[in-house]
Amino acid sequence: MLLGLQNVTFEFGARTIVEDATWHIQPNERIGLIGYNGTGKSTLLKVLTGQYTPSAGTVEKGRETSIGFLHQDLLSFDTDDSILDVALGAFERVKQLEKEIEEIGRKLEQTGDEALAHEYADKLHEMEVLDGYSIHHKTEEVLQGLGFANADLQKPYKQFSGGWRMRVLLAKMILMHPDVLLLDEPTNHLDLPSIEWLEKYLQHYAGAVVIVSHDKYFLNRMVNKIVELYQQELHIYSGNYDYYEKEKALRIEQQQKAFENQQDYIRQQERLIDRFRAKASKAAMAQSLIKKLDKLERIEDAELVRPNIRINFSVEKQPGRTLCTLRHASKSFGPLRIIENTGAEIDRGDKVALIGANGKGKSTLLRIIAGTEPFEGERIWGHNVQESFYAQHQLEALNINNNLLEEMQSSRSGKTDLELRSLLGCFLFSGDDVDKKIKVLSGGEKARVALAKTIVSKANFLLLDEPTNHLDLHSVELLIEALNKYEGSIVLVSHDRYFISRIANKIWEIDDHKIREFKGTYAEWEAWKARREAEKTKEPKVNKQAEPVAPVEKKQAEPEKTSQPQPVKNNVIDKELKKELQKQKNQFNQLEEKMAQLNSEKTKLEAELASPEVYNDKNRFLQTEARYKDTQAELAKASAAYETAFEKLMELEEKMK
Repeated sequence: MLLGLQNVTFEFGARTIVEDATWHIQPNERIGLIGYNGTGKSTLLKVLTGQYTPSAGTVEKGRETSIGFLHQDLLSFDTDDSILDVALGAFERVKQLEKEIEEIGRKLEQTGDEALAHEYADKLHEMEVLDGYSIHHKTEEVLQGLGFANADLQKPYKQFSGGWRMRVLLAKMILMHPDVLLLDEPTNHLDLPSIEWLEKYLQHYAGAVVIVSHDKYFLNRMVNKIVELYQQELHIYSGNYDYYEKEKALRIEQQQKAFENQQDYIRQQERLIDRFRAKASKAAMAQSLIKKLDKLERIEDAELVRPNIRINFSVEKQPGRTLCTLRHASKSFGPLRIIENTGAEIDRGDKVALIGANGKGKSTLLRIIAGTEPFEGERIWGHNVQESFYAQHQLEALNINNNLLEEMQSSRSGKTDLELRSLLGCFLFSGDDVDKKIKVLSGGEKARVALAKTIVSKANFLLLDEPTNHLDLHSVELLIEALNKYEGSIVLVSHDRYFISRIANKIWEIDDHKIREFKGTYAEWEAWKARREAEKTKEPKVNKQAEPVAPVEKKQAEPEKTSQPQPVKNNVIDKELKKELQKQKNQFNQLEEKMAQLNSEKTKLEAELASPEVYNDKNRFLQTEARYKDTQAELAKASAAYETAFEKLMELEEKMK
């Protein structure tokens, strides 16, 4: 064991975070620490690192165990050093050796002292053992993986925003190679390419990793164990996040069954007690049953207790058809071009996801739309538009010395204190919570305050920059639900693919300094992009055989030359088409029948998996679960084939016209 808790109880003020909790972190484990906002996940990590002392139990740590802890509080660190120097801070001993070797080298040149020469050789050997000559290369590689360009490496750390600073500190942390790496929301400030790089890096990391994250895709790929902090207890699941969801539902169902069975038994015993009390001869038996019930260890109702924030984005005014138009828009930061002579239009009802790698200018474009970023070109604001902007920096922009009510008052919404208290109640801040200072809130609680400030204006146009950062997985689902009901228009920036796929009806991408618009969902955009990539890989092979005309054009042109002058279709072609059409119809009908059978089988297996008989028999449950997964896979395959067959059928019917 590297690190762990043994029967630990920890109270934060009057609130209990964990009670009698035991958790051991083993070498090479990949653990996801999850829980609802405000349950104390970040606090628990601080207990593990010794920043907080438990009121009971012990924190156990191996004598040689080193710990690296990336957390949001690190943002208070500031320096004039370059980001390369900050990340190189991971190699303190190597940097010290570099100075010592340089100093001894100078003295050796002057004196030629033999003892100094030996010391110089020893230092060089130690440098070699520590692989000190490659630290610059390693550091640059990690920083580049996290999205930094070569030109950025010598820039002062203090010039970068909070998100980029966190990346530098993450780079430093992973370069230190601690035995246990504790990461609190590491994906919050990363774009998709950087998240993918981090996943690959951590998968081969020689040490244990504990991750607090709201990103279910990231957790599914990264972890082999889930530890859930729920109702002051730690619940451990051996598997990724998908496994946890299924297993938790199963545990709740089993507990619910046990609770219901026990309640039936209690009601039965109480009926007997009532009957026996009426007869003097049975009074002793009634007392015996009462004692038996008193000693009974009660099973708790398995009802899921979770904080349900009530997000209700209401709209006060109806805007015109077009909310915002950009024309001939250009924006540069010195030599760095973001957009150049481009335009876009946001219409009423649009829910636009602005996607792409960091550094492409997504947040800049969002600020241009909001009118908070100067640019060259024209921004035309629509009629009756009321916007509200939730930006990445808003959590940093909250006044940490304000209490919650004062912070809400600073939004100048015109609402009374009573109305603001009521709104804060919807975001799980009730009673004395409104007197809490912003500085004592968790990251998730601060995000809820910023969200509450965003919706207080009853805007009909929301601009959301990474709104899911710092929210737990359940709160993300509630936000999705609220945004899908929202009657206004949205432009959002997010790296959370699940979130985008549930909300957006348009995709914007900044490509070659232009805004490229795709009208459709994220899944449709991905499919379109995959088709384009496939076409690109096919084209060169065909081009080699056909010169000088591209074969795609030739294929489209040739039928026109032969078929257009003919008033009647060639009989042979007609017969072949009919034959092919009939064959395709038969295949389509077979696939339809197969899907109906598979859906029926899936429903049957779901019922079996919910049956106590099945899940009490481990082997039977595993066999049924395997059959269910196979059926799901077959259904997905059949569904894809069904769609392909349908498209081909449509094409053939079009040709027959």
